[in-house]
Amino acid sequence: MAVPTGLDMFEIKLLEHGVAVIAFNRPKRYNALNPVVYDQWGKALEWTRKSEDVRAVVLTGNGKYYSSGQELGVPDSDEMEAAGDMEGLIKKRSVFTEKVITELIHFPKLIVAAIQGPAIGFAVTSAALCDVVYAVPEATFNTPFMQFGFCAEACSSLILPRVMGYSRANEMLLMGRKFTAEEMKEAGVVSRIFPKETFMEEVLKLTTAAAKFPPQAMKDTKALIRDCDYKRLDELSAREMTLLGVRMSSEESAQAIMEFMMAKHQRKQSKL
Repeated sequence: MAVPTGLDMFEIKLLEHGVAVIAFNRPKRYNALNPVVYDQWGKALEWTRKSEDVRAVVLTGNGKYYSSGQELGVPDSDEMEAAGDMEGLIKKRSVFTEKVITELIHFPKLIVAAIQGPAIGFAVTSAALCDVVYAVPEATFNTPFMQFGFCAEACSSLILPRVMGYSRANEMLLMGRKFTAEEMKEAGVVSRIFPKETFMEEVLKLTTAAAKFPPQAMKDTKALIRDCDYKRLDELSAREMTLLGVRMSSEESAQAIMEFMMAKHQRKQSKL
C-alpha cells in the first residue's frame, strides 16, 4: 500500500520491515497543532492502523521542536461565521482532536514517540498514550494548560498521575512546570535517552527489530495490556474534551491567551 498523499502537514515514510515514520512537518511554525494538523494526523494514524504493510509506527518531528502544541491565534472569520460562535467553533474543531486520541488509545500496533526536541501541551499528553517514548537529552516537556485557562486532555488526567505519581504529575498539569528529558525518564514517561546525533538511528533500530516479531502476537499482547482501560480511557477522553470546550470558550481563557499574545508581541518588539 502506498503512503497516503495530501497530508502535507506531515512527512510520512514507510521503511523496511513495515516501520512507518510520521513526522510533524511545520518546522517554521515549531510543528504547532491546528485543526488541519489534527485532521491529517488522525488520517495518518488510520492509514497505518489499516495498512497490512505497516507493522510499527514512529511519531517524531522535523526541525527544532517535536511540537509546540496548540497553535494560538484569532480564528479565521469564515470559519467562525460557519460555526456560529466560539463554542460551536471549538466543538467543530474538537472532532479532529478526538479522532487522534481515539486512534492512539486503540492503536493495535506498536507505536513509538521519538521526541527529538521540545514538546508542549498535546504533544506531551499524546506521547504518553504511545507504547514507548524515546527522547534526546535536549528535549523538554511541559503542559501550560493552566496558563491559558485550559484543562487536561488526551487522558493525561489519568495517565500522567499513574505513571509519574500525583505530585510530579500535578507539578506538570497544575503548575506548568517544564520537565527535562532526564526527569521524564526518572518519572517513567521516557524509556531511554539517546544522543541527538544518532537519535533516529537508535530509535529506528529498536523499532525495526520489534517490527519483525509476529504481528498478531504484538496485537494480542497490546490488547491484554490496555483492555481493562479502553472503556475508562474513552469515557475520560470524552469528559476532558467536553470540559476543554467549555474552558477554551470561557472569558477567563480568552483573557489569558490575549495577555500571553501581548507579552509575546512585546518581547519581539524589544528585540528589534
